[in-house]
Amino acid sequence: MYGTLKKIFAFAGSKKELLKKSLLFSFLSGLFSAMQFAALFVVIGALVSDNRDGKFIWLSLGIMAVSLIGRIITTYFSTMEQTETGYCMVAEKRIHIGDRLRYIPMGYFNKNSIGNITAIVTTTLGDVENSAARVLVSVLGGFFNSVALVIVLLVFDWRIGLVAAAGVLIYLAAAELALRKSAALSGVRQHTQESLVESVLEYIQGMGIVKAFGLERDSTQSIGSAIKASCRDNLKLTKASVPYDAIKQAVVRVFSVLLLLASVWFWLDGSLPLAYGLILVIASFMVFNDLENAGNMASLLQMLAASMDTANSIDDTPVMDEKGADITPKSSEIVFNKVDFSYADRKILDQVSFTIPEKTTTAIVGPSGAGKTTMCNLIARFWDVNDGKITIGGVDIRSMPLAQLADIVSFVAQDNFLFNCSIKENIRLGNPDATDEEVYVAAKAACCDEFIQKLDNGYDTMAGDAGNRLSGGEKQRISIARMILKNAPIVILDEATTFTDQENEEKIQQSIAALTKGKTLLVIAHRLSTIKNADQIIVLQNGQVENTGTHQQLLAGDALYRDMWEAHIGAQNWSAGSGKGGN
Repeated sequence: MYGTLKKIFAFAGSKKELLKKSLLFSFLSGLFSAMQFAALFVVIGALVSDNRDGKFIWLSLGIMAVSLIGRIITTYFSTMEQTETGYCMVAEKRIHIGDRLRYIPMGYFNKNSIGNITAIVTTTLGDVENSAARVLVSVLGGFFNSVALVIVLLVFDWRIGLVAAAGVLIYLAAAELALRKSAALSGVRQHTQESLVESVLEYIQGMGIVKAFGLERDSTQSIGSAIKASCRDNLKLTKASVPYDAIKQAVVRVFSVLLLLASVWFWLDGSLPLAYGLILVIASFMVFNDLENAGNMASLLQMLAASMDTANSIDDTPVMDEKGADITPKSSEIVFNKVDFSYADRKILDQVSFTIPEKTTTAIVGPSGAGKTTMCNLIARFWDVNDGKITIGGVDIRSMPLAQLADIVSFVAQDNFLFNCSIKENIRLGNPDATDEEVYVAAKAACCDEFIQKLDNGYDTMAGDAGNRLSGGEKQRISIARMILKNAPIVILDEATTFTDQENEEKIQQSIAALTKGKTLLVIAHRLSTIKNADQIIVLQNGQVENTGTHQQLLAGDALYRDMWEAHIGAQNWSAGSGKGGN
């Protein structure tokens, strides 16, 4: 139990002082509660001695009033501190996780689903938020109250006090055994709860595919299996704790009876005054109440500990080095020097070397899976290279703070994510300080002003969850507007116009060409005709650079590029022919 309590305090972080205050108020509440015995003793003493003086009644009422008011005040402050501790320490943890995720390689998000991460930040930390402080205070507060009552009993009669102390110690031993028994099962239960959340999120996010392929039954079965697993593990945890709960109940009942019998026995042999005997008889029914409540709450400690371990597991994930100092690169020249990169056990890039001169346009082409997108991701430092290095202006990008690198590299990916805020604010992410007019100019340059104006609220229209109110092409154009607004010296376009129709693509390409003049531009394009005027084209195959040259040079000297170009031209001709036939 000590280890679990220590873990909760460690998890509280800077808010552990609030937790200590709550425990202090809980302890004071226990002391005020113990004052009831003093009031009862005054009353019983007056009854036994047949003392009809009203001052005893008023004294008893005064003590009870102090006890009641004291408990109300201390309980109020304890509860407030508990609530604040729960919210604040979890808020700190969520902020910490969010900040740490910025420096974790993107591979982490491939290994861990969005559902799993969401479950940790919401459900898992929600359990801690709602229960950790309350459970801790209840457990320790119950123990404090029981200890206070045992001390009171020792004052009245040391023999009765020893019986009560023995009962408390045996109860705590049984509670500790129960916690140890449930420790392993709590971790399993936590995992199945996260799997359940993950299954539900996956079902919701993939609803389009579910409906398109008639997978309602399969998806329902998947969620059903997750629910059954959750129920199974919860039942296992309950079954494991039931025998120990029975033992704890037996200890409480047995020692309550022992306290009662001992009080009567000592009164009968004349060693215990009647007033003391009566107050101890009453105490026999009260001394274990708080301890029993604490024991019932203690069963939640292991589940909370498992939740904290899950939340802390993100801290065990290695982060990319962020110790670099601000270094201003001398140029925007990009150099790959014998770069190796693997994901899991699969080699993606193998000894890749090339140079992208400053203020030039470089295109990367190659078959699917050749490593094109990976190269772009490495420049933006979504991952770090396994071997070799990437430099910008002669500076190893690993020596730059990520924030500084983000300032000089603008990235438009295939998958264009929009936040659930206005279209205007989504574009403004490229430059948070941009004026509305600058946003509009960027939107016009990206050929998205026209469709934005047709939306119900224009630029103030909400993009929807992950931009689901917009088409793929519309999201791409907004992402390009975001890139234009950022105005970084290095621009990476990873098939940035994939979902754009040919007419708009040509317009966007012209705008990009004009707006990126004087910048270092790296392009991955699915339509080779859009990159034939690049200063250099890098042909990538099987994670290696096969050839480098201009469009004409590669047509003349590289079979792979020539085949790709001929396939592209053939597809264009087929498309044009189909279009004419359709008209």
